[in-house]
Amino acid sequence: MTSKELLYVEDALGHEKFMESCCSKTSAQLQDPTLSAYIAELSKTHTEMYNKFLNLL
Repeated sequence: MTSKELLYVEDALGHEKFMESCCSKTSAQLQDPTLSAYIAELSKTHTEMYNKFLNLL
């Protein structure tokens, strides 16, 4: 893997971790159970994407 590709993967990891964190916090704060469940699902999706990028290393 080139250094440019490695920088891209590291950047993508940071973005996915940030999005997962934001979704988790937002889901916990929402009072609408349907919307909260949807945001929690988005959090899981970002965790999965994080793991996929991590496996590239």
